[in-house]
Amino acid sequence: MFKQLFDFIFSFIAFILFLPVFLIIVLIVKLDSKGPIFYRGVRVGKNGKRFRPYKFRTMVDGAEKLGGSTTADDDSRITRVGKFLRKYKIDEFPQLINILKGEMSFVGPRPELEEHTRLYNEEEKVILSVLPGLTDYACIKFISLHKAVGKNDADEMYIKHIRPEKNRLRVMYAKNHSLIGDLKIIIRTILVIFEKIKK
Repeated sequence: MFKQLFDFIFSFIAFILFLPVFLIIVLIVKLDSKGPIFYRGVRVGKNGKRFRPYKFRTMVDGAEKLGGSTTADDDSRITRVGKFLRKYKIDEFPQLINILKGEMSFVGPRPELEEHTRLYNEEEKVILSVLPGLTDYACIKFISLHKAVGKNDADEMYIKHIRPEKNRLRVMYAKNHSLIGDLKIIIRTILVIFEKIKK
């Protein structure tokens, strides 16, 4: 209950504070390339419920038809503005709306495509017992996922080498989450993003 209250209050405050910045980004995304402002692909949330997270669109319109579901390093589908938004995780900010709607939390396993969640083994199904979030242990470890999957066969690299480790960390979170743990994850995420900004 306290976590839900925390999520609602702070997502509302953050949304109001960042609204002018959001409006500027909306304009930039629209001017940069043709297509919708938001990308709203279907993801799987708590208890297997499907929902559509809000993200600023960072790829060309119809990108899913031009390649795999995993974004490779130097992926040609990413727009000029999209590269900047992705580098600093700004494209994730609109998910404050999903937090306000009760579909997500600040901290929790990143929501996955159903093609991945339907392959969860019995232990991994615990991931779906908590709300998905903006950040978690796996998000911190793979803050530059495109670098980890490389430029070739990104989907295969993700499935064989990245997904098992991400799921291990997601399971660890789902089984051991706490308010103090969430605060530590938020702080670590902020520090990691600042490190990216300094580079």
